[in-house]
Amino acid sequence: MEDTTTAQTTLCPSAKPEFVDAVVFGVVAGAAAAPHIAYLKQPLPITDELLAKASPVTPAEIFRAATSCAQLGCQHFDGKDCRLAMRIVEKLPAVVEQLPPCSIRRDCRWWQQEGKAACMRCPQIITDNYSPSEQLRQAADPAINLQS
Repeated sequence: MEDTTTAQTTLCPSAKPEFVDAVVFGVVAGAAAAPHIAYLKQPLPITDELLAKASPVTPAEIFRAATSCAQLGCQHFDGKDCRLAMRIVEKLPAVVEQLPPCSIRRDCRWWQQEGKAACMRCPQIITDNYSPSEQLRQAADPAINLQS
C-alpha cells in the first residue's frame, strides 16, 4: 500500500486562484507596464476572504497560484509534458539571473520538467495579463506549436 502522507503532488504554477485547493505562492508587483512576481516565503491557502480582497480585479491579476497539475484535464498537457512550460522556455527570455526564492519549486511541474530555464522565466508570468507581449501571448496559446 502506498503511503499517501509522503506522496508528492505535482503542482501547476499557472493555476487560477479559484481552483480547488489552490495556494498563493506569489503576488504581482512592479509597474503596470512591467509587472513581476514577488514570491512568498511560504504558500498561503486561498480563502474566500482572500479572493474577496482582490475585488474589483480578478484574483489572478494580483496573485500567482498553484494547485495539483490536472494532467490530461488541462489543454496544455500532452499526455507526458506540460506544453505551456515548454513554450515559456522556448519563446520567452530569462528575466532573472538567479533562481527566484520560490516556495513551491520542489513540487512544481515546470521545475520538474524544464528545470532552471523555466524558473528564470517564471517571474514574468501573470495569470490574468490583459496586455501581454506578443512573445507571452504565443507562449500561453495552446494552439501554437513548438519548433521542431
